[in-house]
Amino acid sequence: MKNEGQANSAALEFAIDGKFIEATPYGSGHINDTYRVFFEKGDRRFCSILQRINHNIFKKPVALMENVQRVTAHLAAVVGDEPDSDRRVLRLIPTRDGRGWHVDAEGNYWRAYRFIENATTYDAVESTDQAFQAARAFGRFQKMLEGLPASQLNETIPDFHNTPKRFSALERAIASDAAGRAASAKAEIEFAMAHEPITRVLLAANLPERVTHNDTKFNNVMLDDKTGEGICVIDLDTVMPGLAPYDFGDMVRTTTSPVMEDERDLSKVTMQFPMFEALVRGYLSSAGGLLTNAEKELLAFSGKLITFEVGTRFLADYLSGDTYFKVHREGHNLDRCRTQFKLVTSIEQQEDQMNRLVESLA
Repeated sequence: MKNEGQANSAALEFAIDGKFIEATPYGSGHINDTYRVFFEKGDRRFCSILQRINHNIFKKPVALMENVQRVTAHLAAVVGDEPDSDRRVLRLIPTRDGRGWHVDAEGNYWRAYRFIENATTYDAVESTDQAFQAARAFGRFQKMLEGLPASQLNETIPDFHNTPKRFSALERAIASDAAGRAASAKAEIEFAMAHEPITRVLLAANLPERVTHNDTKFNNVMLDDKTGEGICVIDLDTVMPGLAPYDFGDMVRTTTSPVMEDERDLSKVTMQFPMFEALVRGYLSSAGGLLTNAEKELLAFSGKLITFEVGTRFLADYLSGDTYFKVHREGHNLDRCRTQFKLVTSIEQQEDQMNRLVESLA
């Protein structure tokens, strides 16, 4: 296959010692192409992670990689020589000529990371302890970046979590109906319109700007295979200036429901309160000292807002003909939208209880 051939060639450009064996597709990300690259030296076989950055989505790949270099260098300095430090932060592998990324003959941007052994990502949470560990890892990640000024980072996707602008994009997609699909999403469009007032709440709250991950899906934390600890936060493409509740809200979105984000049986989609409690406890255990009272007060709301925002993005992409997210079946983005909106409804039904819990713990 062409892409795997490109990956094979790109792998040779990085300063990885040994004989190249193969590059195989790895992970379940929607945006970039990720490979596990195997090398051999003597009788030892080892691997690294190789990624092709999707420059159709990340239109400024150099700015993105400048962010990744700054963030990984800062995190490495913070962890220093603490136990297991090599596994606690992502570490870039330079190219053979010392650069942080490689550009191939076709203009594709590639990067390589050290592979973190004996740790696993999970697409779906399996226990409240896993939820706690993931939230603690994301909170620790945010706390470790406290000393990195947000002004030193580029905005890799402008207005990534600007919910009013995301909503405006949905309105444009509805109006143009480029793929002729609006009639099939009538109920979802009506749901979105009814929730428009919530889109402005976070931006109107005058919260402090922080360095945030901005894509805190449960599968962006590696859990140690032996201890279950949240060992390393991955996928740094959207690390940039943002608001702390953005990160917590996406944890709620991706961790509290017992099913995948494209589940077709909506009766299975629900906000599990024990999972939410585990997230709050984990996040506050590591980031609690960083957060202001206003940020803490908006934690429960942020789950509803970010879930709604992502639902509108899936809906807009469906209406536009699936131009952003990778899809694997007809109507895939509409299925994703429906799970998000059902989760919003479940959150709304429990929002008072969620707020009382945050208040008691914060």
